[in-house]
Amino acid sequence: MANLLHHPLCSFSRSIRLALAECGVEVELNEEKPWEWRPEFLALNPAGTLPVLLPDDEGPITGSYAISEWLSDTLDERPIQGFQPFPGDPAARAEARRLVEWFHDKFHDEVTDYLVVEKVFRRFGPQSTSPDMEAMRAGHKNLRYHMAYIGHLTETRSWLAGDALSFADLAAAAHLSALDYLGEVPWEEHEAVKHWYALVKSRPSFRPLLQDRVAGFIPAGTYADLDF
Repeated sequence: MANLLHHPLCSFSRSIRLALAECGVEVELNEEKPWEWRPEFLALNPAGTLPVLLPDDEGPITGSYAISEWLSDTLDERPIQGFQPFPGDPAARAEARRLVEWFHDKFHDEVTDYLVVEKVFRRFGPQSTSPDMEAMRAGHKNLRYHMAYIGHLTETRSWLAGDALSFADLAAAAHLSALDYLGEVPWEEHEAVKHWYALVKSRPSFRPLLQDRVAGFIPAGTYADLDF
């Protein structure tokens, strides 16, 4: 069985856990604390970032983008359980990739990094410090802008990138789920996003994520509630 090095609140890891489950790829999950800089981990990925996939018969595949492309390349053309990492014609696949980059780069840098990283990872890092409240205020402000954009996408398309569930939906849901664990998502202000997220959240691939727990942090009441 393949192994996936991950952290429960790492959004990049979460997106790959969802994609692997959607594709029916079974993996053994091994929690990694990247701030510890374990030599064995750095030997697999010198960048020291998550996730890292260790397939049965191949070397390490590092990073959410590389793993998602590996999944896409190793699948046939049939959608699996209604999911394909990058479905459709070249234009549709390009749009899915654009949105994956949006959430894993822009959303992460403007929201996740300010909220999840400040609130959780700073606490456990080698130089543990209190959250930067100015950064968190910026994250809350930026989140509302991003929620409005997701709402626009959900109101004009069946799924974020078009007519089919793609890795774009999983990337977005991964970031929102980490924020939702911490009670940071203003769902009541964004009904369209809430409806889309409920659809993704209710898929079987999401169930293991809803069981995640991080020491020192109790999940928000909405986190595991499918009818939130």
